[in-house]
Amino acid sequence: MQFELQKTTDNSRARAGVITTDNGTIETPIFMPVGTAGSVKGIHTRDIKEDINAQIILGNTYHLYLRPGIDVIEKAGGLHKFNRWDRPILTDSGGFQVFSLGDIRKLSEEGARFQSHIDGSYHMFTPENVMDIQRTIGADIIMAFDECTPGDADYNYAKKSLELTQRWLERCFKQFNSTEPKYGYSQTLFPIVQGNTFTDLRKAAVANVKTFDADGYAIGGLSVGETEQEMYEMTEVCTADLPENKPRYLMGVGTPVNILEGIHRGIDMFDCVMPTRNGRNGMLFTSEGIINIRNKKWENDHSPIDENGTSFVDQYSKAYLRHLIISNEMLGAQIASQHNLAFYLWLVKTARQKIQSGDFVSWKNEMVLKLKERL
Repeated sequence: MQFELQKTTDNSRARAGVITTDNGTIETPIFMPVGTAGSVKGIHTRDIKEDINAQIILGNTYHLYLRPGIDVIEKAGGLHKFNRWDRPILTDSGGFQVFSLGDIRKLSEEGARFQSHIDGSYHMFTPENVMDIQRTIGADIIMAFDECTPGDADYNYAKKSLELTQRWLERCFKQFNSTEPKYGYSQTLFPIVQGNTFTDLRKAAVANVKTFDADGYAIGGLSVGETEQEMYEMTEVCTADLPENKPRYLMGVGTPVNILEGIHRGIDMFDCVMPTRNGRNGMLFTSEGIINIRNKKWENDHSPIDENGTSFVDQYSKAYLRHLIISNEMLGAQIASQHNLAFYLWLVKTARQKIQSGDFVSWKNEMVLKLKERL
């Protein structure tokens, strides 16, 4: 994997670049639709490519490991062939999902023992087998196995957790470097910066991950219960010390405003389930503000869903989409999800253009105000 930094800004840390992988190029800043189980929920692969124009999607090790299982994916020739996606894929190691299991998981030096949320069966994730699983899934970019602490963790817990994550990281790289890709194209491993909301721990984490000279770096453990201001502060702490010539990925973030503020602070890559999850519940993100399509005010509004929208689904009317959502029709969830994803991709594409033209900050400030409006 290679990264070319193409443009920086004088009054912001925002930057534009290009990531090159064997399965395609990615223009940054970029948003990655979340395909947790190998599919972006409710959206055809064709539409993800041709309508939404996503350049990379995300899969999840925990979910794919449990179902359909690694053997099925390997026999298919990897996730790219299994789901017919011929552009880059990134896989989350499953650390956040294991963290989310709460009482049905137990951490040790060896790894994380957990119960499946599907059938209650017991499993063990270690830094070594998580590397092997992601090798088999076949993602272009894979994540190190880490512990994600809750936003309200105290300092002692966060410090011990970071130390464990750092020991696991050494084992991840050792296993990754001793194995080979399975499907004829290269893979790369991103370490994850943890440290909760403590500046000294974040700085120590950045210093540690830099020793591995990775192709890119992820920032984890944010948007997990801390305040937005704390998230922004910790993002700034990390990007201030991470290498300029490597991509930076802020994991699991977030709202359109979060993404713009993340770009402003030097982030290149984002993912979040929000566009599809909120879409299924009737929340639409637009360039003029947020729409709750369930509201009765849209019942007889026969104007397009979004007159400025970039997806073909935006030709449907607000009244029709409201009818579908209220009626629990599958098509309603699909239309809303597809609109939201197209908006997110429009947002980062436009941010890239504004960075290149030199007026990102003024545009960002204007967009942030609009995106806080409830229409």
